[in-house]
Amino acid sequence: MDKPISMLAGAAFLVSLVVPVMAADMTVKGEVVDIACAAKLKDKGHGPGHASCTMDCVKQGQPVGILTADDIYTMTGDYTAKKNAKLLGFVAKTVIVTGEVTEKDGRKMINVKSIKLAPVTK
Repeated sequence: MDKPISMLAGAAFLVSLVVPVMAADMTVKGEVVDIACAAKLKDKGHGPGHASCTMDCVKQGQPVGILTADDIYTMTGDYTAKKNAKLLGFVAKTVIVTGEVTEKDGRKMINVKSIKLAPVTK
């Protein structure tokens, strides 16, 4: 009797290690960037001056993210399918994204449910 309970408890523990730390819908605002360039080049890895490089990377299917004022969220889900095809019109632009946010190993991810261009403020 104790063995099945121990096995069940062990399986539950393993599942808890695999499940991301948090999972909740959130809305974030930021620039659509190539994760590698934004992380490696910091201030030079985004913005209008880096738009063509970002587009090249995104078209190749490189991981895409949202660079907010304080973090980078790696985009996941249907919008990243087929080498990010649904994201091409948003590259290097400021957007508002809603989706399920998770975190694993200190990296934030957003499974995109909706994305739209942010209103231009003057």
